[in-house]
Amino acid sequence: MQSRFRSDRGLTARMGVTLFLLGLLYVVFVGALIVLLKSWVLVVVVAAGFLGAQYWFSDRVALFAMRGRVVEREEYPELHGVVDRLSTLADMPKPVVAVSDMDMPNAFATGRNPDHAVVCVTTGLLRRLQPQELEGVLAHELSHVAHKDVAVITIASFLGVIAGLIVRFAFYSQLFGGGRRDQNTAVVFAAVMGVSAAVYAISFLLIRALSRYRELAADRAAALLTGRPSALASALTKVSGDIARIPTKDLRTAQAFNAFYFTPALGREPGIAQLFSTHPSLEQRLDQLGRISAELGEAAAPGGA
Repeated sequence: MQSRFRSDRGLTARMGVTLFLLGLLYVVFVGALIVLLKSWVLVVVVAAGFLGAQYWFSDRVALFAMRGRVVEREEYPELHGVVDRLSTLADMPKPVVAVSDMDMPNAFATGRNPDHAVVCVTTGLLRRLQPQELEGVLAHELSHVAHKDVAVITIASFLGVIAGLIVRFAFYSQLFGGGRRDQNTAVVFAAVMGVSAAVYAISFLLIRALSRYRELAADRAAALLTGRPSALASALTKVSGDIARIPTKDLRTAQAFNAFYFTPALGREPGIAQLFSTHPSLEQRLDQLGRISAELGEAAAPGGA
């Protein structure tokens, strides 16, 4: 079913190119592992098992990791009301609604398709935002579901996860078992680590390039659906400012899920690290929303704080 979120050909093209390149990389990666480990059955079974688990259970894993829980309408009637209105406005299935008991203000969406999606907000976000600001954030998250880029990011990140696990496995195997291995085995493990590290680096860069664009696409779609880009801009400014005041050490657990968040869990602006960021800069996002506001002829601050 086609939602009323404005389609984004640029996002669709980038998702297709990213999946194609990662798929090609995946074939090369699996082929290299089969040659090096001399066991195609083991490689294929493990790879397929991880991919299936990530595709089918990514929503549960994300909720568990971020201490999210599904909430019913009786417990959070206003939150459900906003999700109901946006789902109806966008003509898409209502996702499962969840809340994470965290002071860090943020939100994320996950799930393999619009019929099996979850949108989760933190209690910190609910405390800080006005109703129209919350609506903008939730519209942003629902657009990720409607555009199916949540599923693409989930699948795309699989290869990097596998490569990273193999690097760790090979490293610790050599570290704790090196004395019992012959030279040929050591060479094979070194080759596996080299191939895995290269695959991880390439997939890391491809995923982050896609992630930055999809965040801008979600901002655009949310602003156009609600007709209040200034409310979304206000929410972005509030959330980014509050997160920047949280000590970095308190954000480290959340940083593993930055690609899924409304705004990244960074204690400060990343500077040169922006090249490796999952999100565009706050300035880029606000500039885009300002242009959309001008195009829509929005009043100065009807949806602001």
